[in-house]
Amino acid sequence: MMVRGIRGATSVRANTREAIIEAATELLQAVADANEIDRSHIASIFFTTTPDLNAEFPAVAAREAGWTDVPLLCGHEMAVPGSLARCLRLLMHVNTDRPPEEIQHVYLHEAAALRPDISSQGDGGYGGR
Repeated sequence: MMVRGIRGATSVRANTREAIIEAATELLQAVADANEIDRSHIASIFFTTTPDLNAEFPAVAAREAGWTDVPLLCGHEMAVPGSLARCLRLLMHVNTDRPPEEIQHVYLHEAAALRPDISSQGDGGYGGR
């Protein structure tokens, strides 16, 4: 098996604990579903948020979902003028036999605009490679 990185991003409706947990939970589930991930194969997950999201750590969503054995880390993205506001991203490191072209990176809601080359309305923003 190789360690592969899987990217994901979503928009968060508000800077509240509930909205951040809801968005992180949805994104984690979407990445896991799109890539048929066995949680025991996850090496680690790094979450980032834009600086306007600080009401809760996105990793709390993973812990509340029972992902207690996965190393998690949170940080803030760079504050680039004009970038997507209220954006939550993740980089999941997974042990897998899948080649890079079979990895499904997931961009949900407004974050689909970050990667229009792999996101589409028809697949719920799950995108492709």
